[in-house]
Amino acid sequence: MAPEVSLGSRRDEFQDRGFLLLKGFVSKDECESMKKRMKELVDGWDPQLETPAAFTTDSKQQTEMQGKSDYFLDSADRIHFFIEKSTADKDGKLKADQKKFEALNKVGHGLHVLDPVFRDYSQSSKISELVEELGWKDPVLPQSMYIFKQPLVGGEVTSHQDSSFLYTTPRPTCLGLWLALDKATTENGCLWARPGSHKEPVRRVFVRNPEHFDNDNKNAPQLVFEALDEGKDPAWQWEGKMPEGHEPPSQGLMDSGFCPLECEAGDLVVIHGQVDHLSLANTSNKPRETFQLHLVEGPAEGITWSPRNWLQYPLDKKFPSLSKKRKAWPDVQVAISV
Repeated sequence: MAPEVSLGSRRDEFQDRGFLLLKGFVSKDECESMKKRMKELVDGWDPQLETPAAFTTDSKQQTEMQGKSDYFLDSADRIHFFIEKSTADKDGKLKADQKKFEALNKVGHGLHVLDPVFRDYSQSSKISELVEELGWKDPVLPQSMYIFKQPLVGGEVTSHQDSSFLYTTPRPTCLGLWLALDKATTENGCLWARPGSHKEPVRRVFVRNPEHFDNDNKNAPQLVFEALDEGKDPAWQWEGKMPEGHEPPSQGLMDSGFCPLECEAGDLVVIHGQVDHLSLANTSNKPRETFQLHLVEGPAEGITWSPRNWLQYPLDKKFPSLSKKRKAWPDVQVAISV
């Protein structure tokens, strides 16, 4: 079990383990406010007006499903709704007998820009002060996600590094802020992380496929994984997979070096972009909703957002800044953008 961290030691602990568990980062009232707001957004969403892409973290299915969907690519600066694979019909639409809220896997990826409730949390002083304390100098915020991990149907998230999906050069700079809105335990799909794995390189990147975009081959997937560690030490064997024996009591996870990060509502898990982490399926009848932010260093630190990343804002838009020196948040839009 990961130790609780005091204010005075959290940067050292983060640099040593690659993650932090910060108890009571937000109040229970703040958690309930976010959950209430998400319910309002879902109530206002009509899945019959669009094809809500099914979402998965399985490597092969990611390139097959997200890799052919404009709905996924267009979500960077909008509020789009993604359903569990098991709730989609053969055409990818929500099954006729499926309740929409219970079908959702996640909502993303522009909540931090477009919605006032999630924006207020994202640009709060406690976020900017934490990020500054951990050593980020020019943090910008490309992405936010509301993850449901629904009771009984919420699927597992296989072992991965966040920097594979949010890649920067000349060095990876991704940082994840995973806020528990419900109690998260080993029974309903809490995070598991592998301490010290942030000292390993990024092994692969999830990028826009040049065969599709540059060679105009519309039969090729839009998104593919590319290995960065070919010819180097063997890749982490559980990349995009689950260790054998991962099912409860999850001895296989512990034997592979992972530890569970159980949380109360309001706790925050801070995740280095190179840390291997995962979560198991929620087979319980309890919810496990979270709100997640992902940030990177900005151009003032000599960092470039990879033009091949799946997530790209339109050319005239910039990622909002978390720096206290230069806040750059666009005017908030209250309506859902679909």
